[in-house]
Amino acid sequence: MKEVTVPDLHGRLAVVTGASDGIGLGLAERLAQAGAELVLPVRNEAKGAAAVEQIRAATPRASVSTRVLDLASLASVADLADTLLAEGRPVDLLINNAGVMAPATRHTTQDGYELQFGTNHLGHAALTGRLMPLLRAGRARVTTITSSAARGGRINWDDLQSERHYSPVRAYNLSKLANLLFALELDRLSTANEWGIVSNAAHPGTTLTNLYASGPNLGRSRPAPHETIMKRLARWGVFVHSADAGVLPPLYAATSPQAGGGLLYGPDGLGQFTGGPIELAIYKSARSEADAARLWQISEGLAGVAFTAA
Repeated sequence: MKEVTVPDLHGRLAVVTGASDGIGLGLAERLAQAGAELVLPVRNEAKGAAAVEQIRAATPRASVSTRVLDLASLASVADLADTLLAEGRPVDLLINNAGVMAPATRHTTQDGYELQFGTNHLGHAALTGRLMPLLRAGRARVTTITSSAARGGRINWDDLQSERHYSPVRAYNLSKLANLLFALELDRLSTANEWGIVSNAAHPGTTLTNLYASGPNLGRSRPAPHETIMKRLARWGVFVHSADAGVLPPLYAATSPQAGGGLLYGPDGLGQFTGGPIELAIYKSARSEADAARLWQISEGLAGVAFTAA
């Protein structure tokens, strides 16, 4: 499998959400090895501390710290942004990685939005928007983690919050399509307004992480089958690859000098389940610039963030 050579990142500040385990932790480890200073916003402080310990065990001189962030709370997003803005350090790299997948029943964020749309998309949109002064100062690269599930995403403009009908998979697909549309629109707006930000999207393929246990078990009295199925497929070596392999497409998108803005990266294997990093064709579901602009405008209103004012 194609390895990713990460350039020297000494003197660069990277902010990675969801880095307490899974793909986020793998990305943070690789960035630390390349010399980046890391800020890891995490919801669970104990898991965050364990992640810092693991990163420092692999890279003893790593500069890494955690901050508190609950992406399901716009107030928490604002608090984190205020903290980083007060510290005043330009951000060179932002990886919007954290997420939740397919709760069996409809849950909402603290602000009343459907949990997957609110966490995966709105929380990251709000964070990116509030950090705009630091991102522009750092001429940052922003990589937003989507999923091949975005191919099946459909936008019901009259029911973005799945209030009329909730399907775990449909809501997840929508949230990941929103991630992709956001990444593409951010790059278009950055180019048009000369913000100096490069924005792209990536997905890790089908990777055995905690995502398949935490989300699907919300709202269930019995454990969901997702994790068991994934572990079985991984043992068979079918349609699933390791977290170490899944890290590579997002790592390439976030760090490679050859990775550009307004593009999508993912694995090169059959069905995009597994494989090494490659530029992918933008999914048909995400090709409408009108949809991207409309979602952007709606998201600014829902998140209470105006990018153009940053």
